[in-house]
Amino acid sequence: MSAPSTATSELPALLLDRIRDVPDYPKPGVVFKDITPLLADPAAFELLTEALTALCRRHGATKVAGLEARGFILAAPVAVRAGVGFIPVRKAGKLPGATLSQAYELEYGTAEIEVHAEDLAAGDRVMVIDDILATGGTAEASLRLVRRAGAEVAGLAVLMELGFLGGRGRVEPALGGAPLETLITI
Repeated sequence: MSAPSTATSELPALLLDRIRDVPDYPKPGVVFKDITPLLADPAAFELLTEALTALCRRHGATKVAGLEARGFILAAPVAVRAGVGFIPVRKAGKLPGATLSQAYELEYGTAEIEVHAEDLAAGDRVMVIDDILATGGTAEASLRLVRRAGAEVAGLAVLMELGFLGGRGRVEPALGGAPLETLITI
């Protein structure tokens, strides 16, 4: 692996070089995108954090929402660097206080995500951050949840979009004109 560069045009290749493909995980036929090598490289992780922070600033985010679980890893340092609050978007039943929830469809059933009810309010501009946009179910539900809480969606930022899975088409209506920012698209 080469030393990280700050050139914007080189960033996607640098990040992709540090993402490992794991065939047949979690089930046969799936190629899992493992970001742990990227996270283990402090210079590359720093560049990723800088890029996501720049997106938050460009779109006027006042809060950053990270999606469970790997979105937490990306969103928390971005919130600190941007000087804004971090909001964890959790699977149902994981938060101790009063929550707002949003159900969404899975391939074989439904799931639900939650935020603490007091964490988002009118006037907040929320950048939703996750590691990968695949089918878009969790991201779409998160965007709807932000709006239901009375906040405005500043955008959705992801490290990687798996374009062949169609998640973009699912999240665009929920974005309501806010941008979808992807650092890598495959």
